[in-house]
Amino acid sequence: MSDAALIESPVLERVLHEALARGGDMAEIFAEDRQSQGAALDDRRIEELSSGRERGAGIRVVVGETTGFAHTADLSEAGLLAAAEAAAAVAREGGSGVRTVVLGARSAVGPTATEMPESVTKATKLELLGRADDAARSTGDAISQVQVGYGDSRRRVLIANSDGLLAEDDLVRTRFSVVCIATGDTGMQTGYESLARTEGFEVFERVDVDEIARVAAGRALSKLSARPAPSGELPVVLAGGSGGILFHEACGHGLEADHIVKDTSVYVGQIGQMVASPLVTLVDDGTVGGEWGAFRVDDEGRPAARNVLIENGVLTDYMWDWLRARKEGRLSSGNGRRQSYQHLPMVRMTNTFVLAGESDPDEIVAQTPKGVYVAKLGGGQVNTTTGDFVFGTTEAYLIENGHITEPLRDANLIGNGPEVLRRIDAVATDFATTPGTCGKDGQSVPVGCGQPTLRISGVTVGGTAA
Repeated sequence: MSDAALIESPVLERVLHEALARGGDMAEIFAEDRQSQGAALDDRRIEELSSGRERGAGIRVVVGETTGFAHTADLSEAGLLAAAEAAAAVAREGGSGVRTVVLGARSAVGPTATEMPESVTKATKLELLGRADDAARSTGDAISQVQVGYGDSRRRVLIANSDGLLAEDDLVRTRFSVVCIATGDTGMQTGYESLARTEGFEVFERVDVDEIARVAAGRALSKLSARPAPSGELPVVLAGGSGGILFHEACGHGLEADHIVKDTSVYVGQIGQMVASPLVTLVDDGTVGGEWGAFRVDDEGRPAARNVLIENGVLTDYMWDWLRARKEGRLSSGNGRRQSYQHLPMVRMTNTFVLAGESDPDEIVAQTPKGVYVAKLGGGQVNTTTGDFVFGTTEAYLIENGHITEPLRDANLIGNGPEVLRRIDAVATDFATTPGTCGKDGQSVPVGCGQPTLRISGVTVGGTAA
């Protein structure tokens, strides 16, 4: 991938001028050049070895409450002008006078990697897959199938708008995942573990893929002897990092400003009010280097920011993109994100996490006479209007007399986001994160989730035990 500018400044200025020529409040160009490589191993065979490239620009024109959008894979001036004309077609007839666009100075932006994945041979990448497969199978004969995946991408973006903004970013991301299937008397059980970082191939200098494989295999093996999970309302202890997705889904989405302005969030009108336990401080932070949801500027050119959403239980702010913030007369919080140049930006989370507390994680378990310890939480869904959610567990254990005992089969956690936030009665000093992919309105973006070990005094567990 060439490091030359995606589009030169004089071309950007002429295209923005054309986009506003028929009348508009704001025009924006989002250009993107993304390349990716991937490999997959299944049952000791390379099943996939792929590479791809995507390059183009999306142009947005805003007129009052109306947005026009067009995208093109042609980054020539002619291609951009055609897209600008199409996006401006929704603008008012007659225009609002001539506006000259002068962009800010272009500053150099280097990639978020010290070892670029494209400089690493395919053989080296495939060697990681084989190592992980061997490590997973070495944990026990019950491991009957192993799937290993590797992927990397480099995404260069440029954002320019009619307010003079000119921003660029160069993001390198690397991921690695292992799925293991164990076969025994209880049938087939699955275990999963992954790595995903906004870094280059250097991540493998400190992360051992053998350990990722052993963790995935251990999860599958433990389920062979798992007992049915209990059912009913019980205290639940979430291991550090394991439950971040719960807070992402159960309250994070409800704090995105598009849900607020549409009155489809349970948190509408709650600024300044107690919405969680005083032990809870919830932060969304796109500046955390290396995390899966990190970046330098969002997809509207706003610098990444650390936004405190809930502080000591009190709701302090929502997350904002440019469009929603404009209506409120405030600045974006750096949460305008889009899947690609073919999509409009919307309010999205970055890395969303609960800050560490003061309790000892082992003591939290010791002070729980009976409950469920969730070492790994799976996917789920939430109704942002009510806050009701359902999440699956992928690794959980019974807590008996303050001790973690038998492994449990997969079950569901069922509850209400605001109610769960209020029921957090212990937050530990440890902290960990987990990567994920967030889907919203047909768009997917990388995000990070995290939290320390914490206890919820009561959650409905949808198990099968009598």
